Amino acid sequence: MITFTRSRLAIAGIATIGLAVAGCSGDPGSAPQADSAATSVTFDEQWVKAADSGMTALFGTLVNNSDSELLLTEVSSPAAPRVELHEMADSGGAMVMRRKQGGIVVPPHGSYALEPGADHVMLFDLPAPIQAGTEVPFTFRFADAGDVEFTAQVRDFAGARESYDEGAHGG
Repeated sequence: MITFTRSRLAIAGIATIGLAVAGCSGDPGSAPQADSAATSVTFDEQWVKAADSGMTALFGTLVNNSDSELLLTEVSSPAAPRVELHEMADSGGAMVMRRKQGGIVVPPHGSYALEPGADHVMLFDLPAPIQAGTEVPFTFRFADAGDVEFTAQVRDFAGARESYDEGAHGG
């Protein structure tokens, strides 16, 4: 009888361990997951203005496919040591470009355009020319959603006749 009880205890112990291990290895698709920017945002029609030196800008349309707003707080690129979110603003009756404070909010299931003459991303102190026909990589940082990598085509553009000289920026 002692042998039967020990066998029964051994089987019960093994079963308990098996259930505990199975509980730890649940189906990864069954756990609730927060939206990450990588799966919820796209950057459409993105392009960079070709430039030989100095500075240039990135344009395109951010599209948020999630149920939550996304806050773009920072952009970086190996093409420039300094990259900033910029806006056009009225300064005493004259439109000036300046750093956009507070980031860019992309509404749930909405979009946000980065355009010449409006909000855009500036690349400063270019160490090398950015030539038409090439691509430039970017990392977009979203608050509470992480980093997303995008690549933009470089093209010639004279449309808005922007000069992007340092004096035209309000900071």
